Amino acid sequence: MRTVAFIPARYASTRFPGKPVALIAGKPMIQHVYERVSEARRVDEVYVATDDRRIADVVASFGGNCIMTSPTLRSGTDRCAEAAGKVKADIIANIQGDEPVISPATIDAVISALTRSPKNVMSTAAVRIKDPALLESENVVKVVLTKNGDALYFTRSVVPCLRGVDRNHYLAQHEFLKHLGIYVYRRKFLKKLTTLTETPLESAEKLEQLRVLENGHSIRVAVVEQDTISVDVPSDIAAVEEYMMNITSKEKRTGIGKA
Repeated sequence: MRTVAFIPARYASTRFPGKPVALIAGKPMIQHVYERVSEARRVDEVYVATDDRRIADVVASFGGNCIMTSPTLRSGTDRCAEAAGKVKADIIANIQGDEPVISPATIDAVISALTRSPKNVMSTAAVRIKDPALLESENVVKVVLTKNGDALYFTRSVVPCLRGVDRNHYLAQHEFLKHLGIYVYRRKFLKKLTTLTETPLESAEKLEQLRVLENGHSIRVAVVEQDTISVDVPSDIAAVEEYMMNITSKEKRTGIGKA
């Protein structure tokens, strides 16, 4: 099956205008994301999907592929769906444009999770929460799974609720899972998803993936090892650059990454 990855990107972010072209360690953020996605072994082709010529020009400057989309689209999912109509693919990967350190191995794991499970219409990723302090953050989306690895529910609340159970004791034996914002769809389902109306739980939690569950579809979740760092506001860039510096130092010490 042919897999095409799209990186939806828009210029007019409310909290960080021009975010995709902001420089991180000397490169535009969209270039970092593009290069990480291109390293995934299960991705056959990569495109940035945008409605802004400034982003398209930056993508062209580093030799990337770009598809222009309508400026009236409401979400990254809609942008991916429109762009997917212009290419030949069986599987569509949606990687957010503000994930400059996303692991190629994570992308491959999410693609594999879907292709190995014929009954699922889409897949995503999660990572174990090691810091209990993150559980209380509404910005950290949590997910709980069935025994076979499908999503039961996504929420900004702490789930499961530990009624009469010590949190540290639970964490030592079980997993709280943080959802990572990468999605992989079967082509036909992505097209269908954009025709479904917003659902009550989706509206309450502000989580688009709940629309899939509320309509009775299943999402396979790949539990991966490496977390990622999203860039939501300008101050997040410093954390990403520090992460990149630490990874580079580790590679130099261990010899990883050398030819």
